[in-house]
Amino acid sequence: MKPFTSCTSPVAVIDRDNVDTDMIVRIERMTTLKRGQFGPWAFEMLRYRADGSENGDFVLNREPFRHARILLARANFGCGSSREMAVWALDDFGIRCVIAESFGDIFYNNCLQNGVLPIRLPADRIAELAVPANTGQAMTVDLEQCTITVPGLLTLSFEFAEHPRQALLQGLDDIDQSLLLRDDIEAFRQRDRARRPWVYATATR
Repeated sequence: MKPFTSCTSPVAVIDRDNVDTDMIVRIERMTTLKRGQFGPWAFEMLRYRADGSENGDFVLNREPFRHARILLARANFGCGSSREMAVWALDDFGIRCVIAESFGDIFYNNCLQNGVLPIRLPADRIAELAVPANTGQAMTVDLEQCTITVPGLLTLSFEFAEHPRQALLQGLDDIDQSLLLRDDIEAFRQRDRARRPWVYATATR
């Protein structure tokens, strides 16, 4: 998993509640694409018109937001069905951080497993950040300091649980974290084998 330490970028504002995973990536794409191929189809329903041309009104089709690495959204981002491909689509597009009032629970956890930083902020803080974001001003999200900085304007702190913070900083998903405990797991197996050898008995003919 890619580690996340800090990210400086223009911020694309998705000014709507309840952006569900189907809006992030349509289910039809999940049957034909592999990871690494979802970027062009992220927010497909919003980015493209019916004839396939770009919708110039959508934020990710305008400069400087076309290359934004940070999204600013409202309530219940990533709700709906539990498709990890929604996070893959954001990651493939280049999004490293999503700031929202709240998230769908499964989407939030999928972000943590794929190196995308999900930050919860109250509505008044979202509105405060949206003002400079809409002008194209870059912001820096720093996970080491747990801050969001708009140069020359403001610095906001955010809360983030320590265990997933360390995992993101080090680029460790759940499997990676388990492998760090390999020696402890093997030591337990050896002790348990001595106490309960019958559990480890190998069937013979």
